[in-house]
Amino acid sequence: MASTIETETGAIIGVDTGGTFTDVTLLDPKSGAFWTVKTPSTPDDPSRGFGNGIAEILANAGKDGSAIGRVLHGTTVATNLILEEKGPEIAMLVTQGFRYIVEIGRQDVPRGQHLHSWVKPKRPVSAKNIHELAGRIDHGGAEIEPLDEAAIRAVAHAIAAKNIRAVAVVLVNSYVNPAHEQRVGAILREAEPGLHVTLSSDIVPLFREYERSMTANLNAYVMETVSTYVARLEERIAANGIDSPLLLMKSSGGVASARVIRARPVETALSGPAAGIVGANFIGAGLGMRNLIGVDIGGTSADISLIYDGRPGLTEKGRIGEWPIALPMVDLTTIGAGGGSIARVSGAGVLTVGPESAGAVPGPVCYRRGGTEPTITDAHLVLGHLPTYLLNGSFELDLAGARRAIEVNVASKLGLTVEEAAQGILDIADNAMVGTIRVISIERGYDPRDFVLVPFGGAGPVHGGALSRLMGIKTTLLVPTPGVLSALGLLVSNLKAEFSQTSLQRAGAWNVDGLAATFARLEAEALDWFAAEAVPTEARSLQRVASLRYQNQGFELSVPFAGDTVDQATLDDLVEAFHTLHERLYTFAQRDTPVELTNVRVDAIGAFPSPPIAAAPASGSAGDAKTGTTRAYVEGAWIDAPIYDRRKLGAGAVIHGPAIITQLDTTSWLLPGQAGVVHELGSIIVTDERI
Repeated sequence: MASTIETETGAIIGVDTGGTFTDVTLLDPKSGAFWTVKTPSTPDDPSRGFGNGIAEILANAGKDGSAIGRVLHGTTVATNLILEEKGPEIAMLVTQGFRYIVEIGRQDVPRGQHLHSWVKPKRPVSAKNIHELAGRIDHGGAEIEPLDEAAIRAVAHAIAAKNIRAVAVVLVNSYVNPAHEQRVGAILREAEPGLHVTLSSDIVPLFREYERSMTANLNAYVMETVSTYVARLEERIAANGIDSPLLLMKSSGGVASARVIRARPVETALSGPAAGIVGANFIGAGLGMRNLIGVDIGGTSADISLIYDGRPGLTEKGRIGEWPIALPMVDLTTIGAGGGSIARVSGAGVLTVGPESAGAVPGPVCYRRGGTEPTITDAHLVLGHLPTYLLNGSFELDLAGARRAIEVNVASKLGLTVEEAAQGILDIADNAMVGTIRVISIERGYDPRDFVLVPFGGAGPVHGGALSRLMGIKTTLLVPTPGVLSALGLLVSNLKAEFSQTSLQRAGAWNVDGLAATFARLEAEALDWFAAEAVPTEARSLQRVASLRYQNQGFELSVPFAGDTVDQATLDDLVEAFHTLHERLYTFAQRDTPVELTNVRVDAIGAFPSPPIAAAPASGSAGDAKTGTTRAYVEGAWIDAPIYDRRKLGAGAVIHGPAIITQLDTTSWLLPGQAGVVHELGSIIVTDERI
């Protein structure tokens, strides 16, 4: 197999597996030629849809596997295991006295839950499978009690006897000194070679026992399944004649080799959404748009993210479902509002939309795959926001079936017309997404009106016009391939790894030399990673990050660390940057309060050459691209709306709403008062004269 980053002459394939479709893109870096494919996902075995998509796009591009330089993949396997609680039984080894660390958790009640009715969810590891070990490291890293190695071997055999194949080792203060965890891991592997072992000090060597424990547990929870899945992907790649590296998208917005993901599969928990953010940032940067709000609407969910000054937001306080993951992740918020989200009327006569989705099977009623409950997609079809076909006419939709489902399940129960019921479904979904946009923007200290909205995913562009108008956002960006933007994001992603360490610097007593030594140690780890991944020297870059807080504060903010040296001047700049960030987020800064530093991080990036993106046709008016008209329900009345084929829209073409724009991967819907202009790089820039 070729090395990770050295192969630059071959074509690049990106595969993003979603709940309904698997999106595949192929880019030839030499010519800039670009192909896309949407193929049905295969939930029973996602690798099958992955292999089908690769085979189809190779055929469409007229290439064989030997022409491919690398394959990149965004996956939801780890995400779904965690959210659906379908992972295997796991075990956990802890320091004596810490058996209930994950059960106790934190004292806070999740947002949106009632204090007296909320019930703690089931933990990914049962208390009966948590084993306490003698041995202790103190807060300074010194051993105060040795390990009982015979007891560890006995625990290993007991775990294997229960047919448990994955175990997380989380010992107190291991982030200061990992020696005990490393020895426990070695004994477990020696005593029971079939065990999948996760050491918390390898995954997240940071303070806060609960978050470190949960991250290690979730890594163990998904390790066996993800490892098996990665092996199947490599088999599918080989079956298509491809002998090149498989890279998988991480939650932080970079890609990693299969070797890394097998050991740290929890890093793929936000794999798919992260790729979409990378793609949106790439397209926006090419147009000089550095402030973007991304709305990725697929078949089951909507992922909302924000890019400020050309940088996607990152957080180390991310969550998957109910659980914290203390690793760098793209800062996004997800809600259950996708094209397949089901609309239902409760016994109390309340209309709800989602979070349950029809998914890929059976899918929306209009897909003719056995669905009986109306979805968001069915509502769009009934209102004329979609033509009666998808995928450039190859996929016929059942309009009569969609109308019947909305009539029976919603309209008749609420005393509404079918049109009113369909519009109500969309209004509920749109307003739920607007609330989430406010969370990711206003609650982060940003005014959404200063941003450009980028709707993408299979269902994003049909909602974009309504969302931008509801938020008062003047400009909406329809990228060239919105429905496969996550797959495009894979093509333009770079290798990335993060190396973190708790290095507590108390207020008024910062150890400059100690902090410099910690950064140096992390950068040495980064250099070892560069070497293991065969990253050329000229493609390497490092970024330092520090987590700061005010004295007595219970949380930190991550601040980029400028410069290559650690001295008083750079630390003063770091503290001032923290004050500025705190003021933006919370409207005040306490410059007279001492500041503490808790964690440091080094982000290592191996950059691939930026691939070219094909431009729009040099000419071609909107009239040339018009393929017909349809009846659309707009602002309470049925009117005629033109349909345009995006492939025929040349640079400078202007489309006035109401209008439908069709293409292979998605459908866009412009409202009255909105007008789109085709940019020379292929995007459509939509402005709203009513804002």
